[in-house]
Amino acid sequence: MPHTNAETGRIPAARTTRPDITDEPPPVCPVGAGDAGEAVDAAPGPVLLLADDRPCSFGRYAARRGPEELVLLRFEDASGELPTDYLRETAHLPAFWIRQDVPLETEAARYLSWIEGRSARPTRFCNPSEPRQDIAQRFARFVGLPHLTERQVLWVRDKAAMKDRFRALGLRTAAYQRVRTDTQVRRFAAAHGWPLVLKPVDSFACIDTFLLHGPEDLREVDLAARRWMVEQYLCGTEWEVCALVHNGAVPDVWPSALPCRPLDTVDGAMNAHISVGSGPGPVTDVATLVQRVVGGMRIDHGYLHMEFFEIDGQAYAGEVGLRPAGCEIAANHGHAYGFDIFGAILDVYTGRRPALEYGERRCVGDLLLPLPATGTVKGITSREELLRLPGVLDAVLRIAPGDRVTARRASHSSSGYVHIEGDTAAEVETRMRGVLARFRIEVVADAEGAVALPPERGR
Repeated sequence: MPHTNAETGRIPAARTTRPDITDEPPPVCPVGAGDAGEAVDAAPGPVLLLADDRPCSFGRYAARRGPEELVLLRFEDASGELPTDYLRETAHLPAFWIRQDVPLETEAARYLSWIEGRSARPTRFCNPSEPRQDIAQRFARFVGLPHLTERQVLWVRDKAAMKDRFRALGLRTAAYQRVRTDTQVRRFAAAHGWPLVLKPVDSFACIDTFLLHGPEDLREVDLAARRWMVEQYLCGTEWEVCALVHNGAVPDVWPSALPCRPLDTVDGAMNAHISVGSGPGPVTDVATLVQRVVGGMRIDHGYLHMEFFEIDGQAYAGEVGLRPAGCEIAANHGHAYGFDIFGAILDVYTGRRPALEYGERRCVGDLLLPLPATGTVKGITSREELLRLPGVLDAVLRIAPGDRVTARRASHSSSGYVHIEGDTAAEVETRMRGVLARFRIEVVADAEGAVALPPERGR
């Protein structure tokens, strides 16, 4: 286990492994100004404390754009999620490590002492991590930075409380119930039918989330292990939408099409999101939907990511998160609307109105490349070959031959990703399937021999 240097607040890299609710929502603000591209020089601004429990595109952007305006907040119990090359890449940034098994109030006091003598003293806070919302927001409160209240954290993390709030705001949702026993699940199914969705109330990325087709599927689930809920399985079309929030208002919204539902992707379906900058999108008034949630949850600022279903022209609220979206969804929006999405995110978290000046409009999606097994990578399609395929804008491989990898049943598990563009979401999806048809990966699985990805997998 890594050790903390109490004077610097660091865990040495060498020891580390890898507004009140109203009946009517506030009006949607007009789009502002901005520009597209990579991280650019910006005028000095507020210093941001950024929770950093895993590498992400937004964090890398923030480090490039204004390293003198960034302090990292890291977690000892997540040190294994920070690869050595990423620690090396961010070594120039001040980083405070929250020690494991130490009271958070103690760590907050230690942070205040640690930051006292530094020129870069954060006045703003951002947590991109879904599972660390509670500890991160409490830490921000203890050190006097902007933060979500305990009730707001509950609304965006506890999926049952979240749906309670949606219902209180007058939004439709699937039928749902907290459950602790098989009998409760069976009674829910008797009222609403099979299949149904079973999930922990605090899950993310579809981890430990299951589609149950009948009572026999309950044999695979330990209902005593976590706090669970069941939901009615909704037909119709599932969409995602992202939005920035500044001073309680939503400057714009960016919907995404889903070729396959996230719950299907963890069992092998194509894992992708397509930002709909052009062509047909949802029929729902997404801006009004998002603004109602923002007002009803009293959100002042941040990045909102939401899932909803359309059934016979009516919207059903699914889930909502208040942090930059996972995978490469945010980057999709930047490509699809031709603007600097990460700069806009940085603006709202540092108290500035985001500049949203769009360029070329198109559809762009991130296709997550499959990771079929745990073991050692024997071979994988090269980035160069992927870049030659129709519509591919960029390709990132996270692994290489010889690497040992761990496959997880999670919607963010992948061997890399490809950004693909097109005039419509349908065209992007067709191109994605073409990429999957060409993509190959072979993993020598632990004690099972080689596992190769067949062409039809993920299609």
